[in-house]
Amino acid sequence: MEKASPFVPAEIHVHTVADEGGNLGILSIRTTEGILDIALDCHAADAIVSAISSIRPKLDASEK
Repeated sequence: MEKASPFVPAEIHVHTVADEGGNLGILSIRTTEGILDIALDCHAADAIVSAISSIRPKLDASEK
């Protein structure tokens, strides 16, 4: 089985919308394959920030 190529982000936009449950953050990422829109509540946004924080040192180390 062939491994799929990763989506390469080309453009990132963020905004918020309100619905009956409260506010949601929208992370809109234009990739090589199209647009990926992700709706985030507070818990999901915190999880993404945590995930990025955990990989950031590895990315910084690879640039040296």
